[in-house]
Amino acid sequence: MTAAATPIGEYVMWGATGQAVVLDEFLRRQGGRLSALFDSDPNVPPPFPNVPVWHGREGFLRWLAERGRADSPKFCVAIGGEHGRARAELGTFLLESGLCALAAIHPQAIVASDALCGRGVQVLAGAIIGARAVVGDWCILNTAASADHESRLGTGVHLAPGARLAGLVTVEDYAFIGTGAVVLPRLTIGRGAIVGAGSVVTHDVPPGTVVCGNPARHLRQAQL
Repeated sequence: MTAAATPIGEYVMWGATGQAVVLDEFLRRQGGRLSALFDSDPNVPPPFPNVPVWHGREGFLRWLAERGRADSPKFCVAIGGEHGRARAELGTFLLESGLCALAAIHPQAIVASDALCGRGVQVLAGAIIGARAVVGDWCILNTAASADHESRLGTGVHLAPGARLAGLVTVEDYAFIGTGAVVLPRLTIGRGAIVGAGSVVTHDVPPGTVVCGNPARHLRQAQL
């Protein structure tokens, strides 16, 4: 799969920190023009000159009212890490507000022709989505992450940089796979689970569990 031939045009982002910086760098090269940023933290500094930051849902609604135009820009939810549920909730909120979800796929990512990707996915430089894989809404595959053949990612999953899923892996909603972690074939990572950076997962991970190490072992319970 290659980048869209037509320019992206105007878009906005919710999230004004590192994920926004990474996304904007390549979306600009695809003809994108970032017109506004939103963030739930009122203290976050503006990451880009001449792009205003509006705070919270109230700020977004003020921006929407002041915009006063019939056309609807595209959007990305630039919130990564263990915040998959928040990313999904904000994505749904923005859709319901009339905006259009943007699939942000880096031109140097590889997405198999028979893979399926949901709304608002982010596939960054060097990431790979293999044959017959299914990637749900609001998922992030960060730099050089990969989901091999027939893997299935639920809603709001985040694969951190260099995370690797072997074939036929299932990752349930809102789970987070840390930087450089490896998940062996045919395993299931439960809903809201967290796999620590550099871990090697050799057994299923129950929902809401934090695991780490090689082989990965239970560390604590996560907040579902």
